[in-house]
Amino acid sequence: MTQSRFSSAAPLLCAGIIGLAMAFASATPAKEPVSLFKIVTVKDEIVVGLAPSDVGELKGNDASAIGKALVTRGELSLWQFAVRKGKDGELEQAPLRRVSILRHDSIRVEPYTTPLKVVPAE
Repeated sequence: MTQSRFSSAAPLLCAGIIGLAMAFASATPAKEPVSLFKIVTVKDEIVVGLAPSDVGELKGNDASAIGKALVTRGELSLWQFAVRKGKDGELEQAPLRRVSILRHDSIRVEPYTTPLKVVPAE
């Protein structure tokens, strides 16, 4: 009698474990291929992205890495990102053009988050 009780509970237990694993996998955010930042000046602001190759070159993927690169180099070339409609009709954050950011005393770099899908630069 004990064996039949375990054999009938086994499919339910397996289904519960699979459901828990699927819930955990969907709750874990996927790593974005691009880190987005907002460059703020006295005149305007733009959203730029760091691709993995840029991160290696800057030795970091945070606002301070961009700031240090601007101080030491005086100029930095990055992808400008903008919102567009994707092929599926959904809005997405995508590369628009390559821009040059020049060092200036009143420039501010801040992390930028978006609920939209981020399209990597090619």
